[in-house]
Amino acid sequence: MKVLKFGGTSVGTPERMQHVARLISREAGTKIVVLSAVSGTTNTLVRISEHLRAGEEQKAAIAIDDLYGQYKEFVRNLLTQAEERKQAEEVLEEHFNFLKNLRKVGFTTLEEKEVLAQGELLSTRLFHLYLQEQQINAVFLPALDFMVIDDHKEPVLDKIQEGLREQLSSFKDKKVFITQGFICRNHLGHVDNLRRGGSDYSASLIGGVLHAEEVQIWTDISGMHNNDPRIVKNTHPIARLSFDEAAELAYFGAKILHPSSILPAQKYNVPVRLLNTMEPEAEGTLIGTETESSGVRAIAAKDGITAIKIKSGRMLMAYGFLRNVFEVFERYRTPIDMITTSEVAVSLTIDDNSHLGQIVSDLSELGQVEVDKNQAIICLVGYQLAEQRGIVTRALESLHHVPLRMISYGGSKHNVSILIDAQFKNEALNSLHDNLFGDQQ
Repeated sequence: MKVLKFGGTSVGTPERMQHVARLISREAGTKIVVLSAVSGTTNTLVRISEHLRAGEEQKAAIAIDDLYGQYKEFVRNLLTQAEERKQAEEVLEEHFNFLKNLRKVGFTTLEEKEVLAQGELLSTRLFHLYLQEQQINAVFLPALDFMVIDDHKEPVLDKIQEGLREQLSSFKDKKVFITQGFICRNHLGHVDNLRRGGSDYSASLIGGVLHAEEVQIWTDISGMHNNDPRIVKNTHPIARLSFDEAAELAYFGAKILHPSSILPAQKYNVPVRLLNTMEPEAEGTLIGTETESSGVRAIAAKDGITAIKIKSGRMLMAYGFLRNVFEVFERYRTPIDMITTSEVAVSLTIDDNSHLGQIVSDLSELGQVEVDKNQAIICLVGYQLAEQRGIVTRALESLHHVPLRMISYGGSKHNVSILIDAQFKNEALNSLHDNLFGDQQ
């Protein structure tokens, strides 16, 4: 069994959705196809939710009607047979009546989650109808029947596995299953979403608990590149990455994959292959237990970083100081990216400023606090970098003209992280690329 996930751009037009049908048809064996919402739909649903929350019913109604019109046109171009078109129109009517009726009741977070789920529900039902029209025998597998999260918003793996196996056992002779990414039910049974990693996370969870042969993530990029192709020229896809390398790259800025989406596949040792819907013959990137070579494999950058320094004369020989610092961030459920220490100060970084004011207030009780916003983390990723000579020296030589705020080395065998002001990010990425990969171009 393989799990094939297609993102919003891959199903963003009727022609692309039809192309996806051809792609899954060429894959032998049993396939579970995970779809995102049609590109642009989720953003529109977010705006509709904002209007409804603000009591702006007229604006919400206009946005709903506009989206309804877009989907009517989508159906006209997707389907040719009268029966399937009729069924598709009934699907649209069902989902858009749901959205319209929300204006007549109080709008809460519960309704907002249901609104956001409409994108994936629509894309999968329309795709299923297209497969039916093409006489491809596929089973519609609602994610809301098996994808479950607990009260900490973490997936409940044993329930997901049990729910999937129960449903699949009813269709032992079927080879194609269609389901939604992103959406799930929470511990109370309400419609919710996976947030981190969205549909990629869904695909990895499904592939993991079913011990799939492979999880394929289809996007509009041919695999994970060795640098950001939007900023740096002459980048190239990496043929093979280890799970650890891929997770580091994803966490520190590689947009093609969310770091959380690696974890379930890694837990169950299921390979993940990154492929390009627009160039299906491209090799892409295979993520598994093995790496391709040693040395720096790729460079990534993470924006929106805030650096916080806590300075205290009381820190010297104070064994509880770091614990008190960490408890502040735990209290506000704010993860820390990087950390360095000295005798009298601790510097660390976060990428979530939603509780920054409260964090700074609590840290001020421990010492003097300095905050620097608009920072960026440049991350060098490779196989056991900490054990290879000259890597850091070569990297720092590349950045001799860039002011460095922090360096993290040795915390991970696969990662060297450097904090700089965001204004120097593009310059740093290009300089590091020329110095570390120049002989590969």
